[in-house]
Amino acid sequence: MSIEAMISEHPQVGSDYNSTLGTAVKHAVDCAAICNSCADACLAEAMDMSQCIRLCLDCSDVCTLMARAGMRRTGHDRNLIRSILAVCIEACTVCGMECAQHNNPHCRRCAQMCRECEEACRAALTALNREVHAES
Repeated sequence: MSIEAMISEHPQVGSDYNSTLGTAVKHAVDCAAICNSCADACLAEAMDMSQCIRLCLDCSDVCTLMARAGMRRTGHDRNLIRSILAVCIEACTVCGMECAQHNNPHCRRCAQMCRECEEACRAALTALNREVHAES
């Protein structure tokens, strides 16, 4: 099973399936889980990881929002999705940079996931921007 398949099977999607947005949704789901797990692992570290925990939790929440809004296909507001994608890109960038500063496996994994999600959201935003401008 995949979330991309679920989105593409929605009755209102038909041939309008946006594969870049589907990929961004998949990455956002994964990133939300990885960031949440990383925040929990940071709690167990001996050093002060409060900033990393904060950014991981923020990123997890933003990625959850992106996934939930991005997978809804009944009606839609491209401008809202574009705004959410931009916020997700920012959250992933900031969280990824913070996690990259820490030399532990969970932060390295989180930084990599944030980079992947950021790239997927950037591709989806570019595609949505092209769609909006083509309709203008």
